[in-house]
Parts: sequence; structure tokens; C-alpha cells
Amino acid sequence: MKLMLSRFIAIVILVIPGIAAMTGFLKMKDALFIYMSQHGDDTLTHVSFDWLTFIVGLLLFVLGIGFLGGWIYFRDRKRNYAGPRKKARQAAAQPSQK
Repeated sequence: MKLMLSRFIAIVILVIPGIAAMTGFLKMKDALFIYMSQHGDDTLTHVSFDWLTFIVGLLLFVLGIGFLGGWIYFRDRKRNYAGPRKKARQAAAQPSQK
């Protein structure tokens, strides 16, 4: 039971940033779509862009994707899934022990 609960908590920790990134993407998309659709409306004299919604969406998107990308990067590094470029760079950074 304890293992199942810990795995559920781990999945929830990964799902929350994914939902935040999705919400951020949708907020940015909606801000752009509303701006573009208002440009086509001839009855409006002044069309303004909703910067607050766009910036909040961008922030949510970057933080969510950054968290997920960092988690994948450190998991792969821990399991030695890093590519040959990364392994060569890590070997050069470590001093040789003789």
C-alpha cells in the first residue's frame, strides 16, 4: 500500500506541472485568438492586446515545461542515459585519478 501511495504522489507531482503548461499554452492561444478576431471586427475602433493573460500563460507554460524537462534530464543523467556528447563533457570535467 505504501509503494502504491508513493507512486501515486509521484505521478501527481508530475501531472500538476503538465496541467500548468497546458493551461499556459491555452491562455496564450486564447489571448492571440481574441486579438486576431477583434482585428476582423469592423465595429471596433480600438483593438487592444490582453498582455496580462498572455504573460501569465507564458509564465505557466515555461515553468511547467521547465519542471518536466529538468525532471527528465536529471532522471536520464542518474540512469546514465546521457548521450555521448554529455558523457565526453563530464569526463573532461573530472580530474584524472592516479
